[in-house]
Amino acid sequence: MFARSRVVTGAVAAGSALIGSSAFAAVPAEATTALTTAGADVGTIGWAVFGVLVAAAAFKYMRRAL
Repeated sequence: MFARSRVVTGAVAAGSALIGSSAFAAVPAEATTALTTAGADVGTIGWAVFGVLVAAAAFKYMRRAL
């Protein structure tokens, strides 16, 4: 029973490796540019949210100290 399970697991792993390696395709330059721009926008928004969280934590810490 365990030997059959290992064979099935190995077959599934080998099959998924073959399928995964054939999934690469050429990506248009417009798509990579859009992804780069979106990544920069997400980074900017992320830092803004982080700044708000730090400011809120500092405000809470200062109020507790009083």
